Amino acid sequence: MKKILLIEDDSDLFALLKYNLEKEGYVFAGSQTGKGAVEFCRRERPDLIILDIMLPDSDGLEICKSIRAHPELAALPVIFLTARATETDRIVGLELGAKDYIVKPFFVRELIARIKIQFRGQTSPVRTLKVGCLELDRNSCRVFLNGGELTLTATEFRLLEFLMSRPGVVFSREQLLNAVWGRDRAVTDRTVDVYILRLRQKVELDAANPAFVRSVRGFGYSFNETGRAAASGTESIAQPA
Repeated sequence: MKKILLIEDDSDLFALLKYNLEKEGYVFAGSQTGKGAVEFCRRERPDLIILDIMLPDSDGLEICKSIRAHPELAALPVIFLTARATETDRIVGLELGAKDYIVKPFFVRELIARIKIQFRGQTSPVRTLKVGCLELDRNSCRVFLNGGELTLTATEFRLLEFLMSRPGVVFSREQLLNAVWGRDRAVTDRTVDVYILRLRQKVELDAANPAFVRSVRGFGYSFNETGRAAASGTESIAQPA
């Protein structure tokens, strides 16, 4: 089931779109302010974003630019829904990375049709990631080890999900900070090491000999794509840097 995220300050229009999107079978998430929009998108993990440009506290164009620059959100389709109707406005919106540009007033059925076009041919993202005895459910934001549920913070969950969804890829601390904490952050590289340690204490069968989250000395961290074998003790894993 696809999730649509709407950022629109007009209360009547917000309620109208919420009703019609849910009627069409979409999961709805929305905000009537642009403040914290990127973090809201990261938290909600939508399949498509409908974005007003002229928000009372934010510029929708800048929000779109931030979405396109964020590694977790860059691939999400964005549809601008706005009263700005000039040719220049349309061109700027599309050049910033929007997939579509709809001018108010509009027909709700047309918007629904354009949303369906964006999903046409798309394959559903994998909602459950599993390696060996470790399983992560993106829908419920839950993690299981050997069938037992683990208690992870939101940041620990995002960090694990980011690594698990890209097995074998080595990420620097800076890359992980940008992907998990975002570019507007007040944390340092040391924060990554602290969270990796906490994560290992929760997801590893033996935190001193990690099978899943491995260190690559001088580079950063990577998720071990052969974690099944490593968890059973049949593969040697590099020790933390």
